Amino acid sequence: MIVRSFKDLEGTDRHVKSASGTWESKRIVLARERVGFSVHETVLYAGTETSMWYAHHVEAVVCVEGAAELTDHETGKTHSITAGTMYLLDGHERHTLRVQEDFRCVCVFNPPVTGREDHDENGVYPLLTEPEPTEPEEV
Repeated sequence: MIVRSFKDLEGTDRHVKSASGTWESKRIVLARERVGFSVHETVLYAGTETSMWYAHHVEAVVCVEGAAELTDHETGKTHSITAGTMYLLDGHERHTLRVQEDFRCVCVFNPPVTGREDHDENGVYPLLTEPEPTEPEEV
């Protein structure tokens, strides 16, 4: 059994800040746990716009605080995302989030991310894998 809090992750290698400066993410469950998914708390900052395309991952996002406009580039549709709203990128949709208020969400990825990913020039996370574990990790 693993028990940890998002607060415990601050300042560790599980607390990732984007190169673009538009978001930060605390990755509480990663590929190294070998459970088949990863779980993150991500904050996208008010006034920012982030275009993403998870070509290799399926992502579910639940907004727990804030507001953003989500544009699905596959259909052209826009959606208002606020606290209590979920969106699922089950078709690897290219999308953009335009953040009106700091947007805090909990995200689940399959396959799991390693924690080393950042969006490339196309908004894609690379498909990284973890080496076989040698010893249990403590956080």
